[in-house]
Amino acid sequence: MLEIDFSLWPPGTLWIQIANFLFLLFILNIILYRPVRKILGKRKDEMDSFQEMIGDFQDKSNRYVKELEGSRIEARNSGSKEKEVLKDQGLEEEKDIVQEASSSSEEKIGKAREEIQERLADVRQSLQTEVEGFSQELAEKMLGRSI
Repeated sequence: MLEIDFSLWPPGTLWIQIANFLFLLFILNIILYRPVRKILGKRKDEMDSFQEMIGDFQDKSNRYVKELEGSRIEARNSGSKEKEVLKDQGLEEEKDIVQEASSSSEEKIGKAREEIQERLADVRQSLQTEVEGFSQELAEKMLGRSI
């Protein structure tokens, strides 16, 4: 065990050292410990406020993400509706164009048929006159006299 020999020290020295220690402890408390504890307290308060701000910003970002997702879904739905409307309009225009082309081609075919019929009638008539002429010539040649 540790044994302190007070006989070597002058009397009262221990009490002076204890007083010096307490005085040093008091001075260090005022100069060092209190300011450090005050700074640590401020730091803790700032960290708490930062944590609160982080929570607020996360809530805001979550709301913005939800709003963005909702608007994206809404835009996708309206885009698909618009696409269907445009598709239907395109189909209607296609039907109109096909019908117009069909009626135009039928009209052209009808005109061509009429023209062919007219030409055929003209050709038949000219052939009829030529046949009559040839038959008369042939009959005259066969009979040897004019008819």
